[in-house]
Amino acid sequence: MTPPCARHTPIARSAGLAALAAASLLMPLSGCTPLVAGAAFGGTVLVATDRRTSGAQLEDQSIELKAAGRLREQLGDRARVSVTSFNRRVLLTGEVASEADRQTVLRIVQGVENVVGLVDELAVMGSPSLTARSADALVTARVKAALLDAKDVSANAFKVVTERGTVYLMGLVTQREADRATAITRTVPGVQRVVRVFEFISEADLARLQPANPAPSPAQ
Repeated sequence: MTPPCARHTPIARSAGLAALAAASLLMPLSGCTPLVAGAAFGGTVLVATDRRTSGAQLEDQSIELKAAGRLREQLGDRARVSVTSFNRRVLLTGEVASEADRQTVLRIVQGVENVVGLVDELAVMGSPSLTARSADALVTARVKAALLDAKDVSANAFKVVTERGTVYLMGLVTQREADRATAITRTVPGVQRVVRVFEFISEADLARLQPANPAPSPAQ
């Protein structure tokens, strides 16, 4: 179920796999203060162990770079926007100074080539302090470590983004994997809320996607 705070903007329907789903759990957001634009990258992923096609991986990197550049040109330091693309679906997090700036961000990112869906989690507020951003980075590291430690879930299947204590989980996953990763993430210190931004696949799809000898890989 989609939480009221998550704004989804479909751009095109994809014919494969399953629909993009976002659901928030735990406590509501809070925060305060404005500024700065950039792109958040979930980390380098080995093509051999990533469930996306190599083409989708390259397109995701291109989407992030193009969106970041265009936002920087249009908004300068009036916004701090993180653009995270997974399988051509884009998650927007961060802060903007006004509703007009938020609409500008949406228009710019929707216009980037190959974007097929948008999840808008931008807040109209001031930017968090360096201490708060450092805390978010620590939470992300803890979630990745927790997923990596779990023996019944593939850490490499998940991209992890944290903003103001809210953890966003992205990936091509089964319902079983999504539920397990969510349960693990909820136990991590510092996590205030979990938002799931998954594209669901079946267990049969998963079996076809799994490499014969999967190499261990850290969560993104």
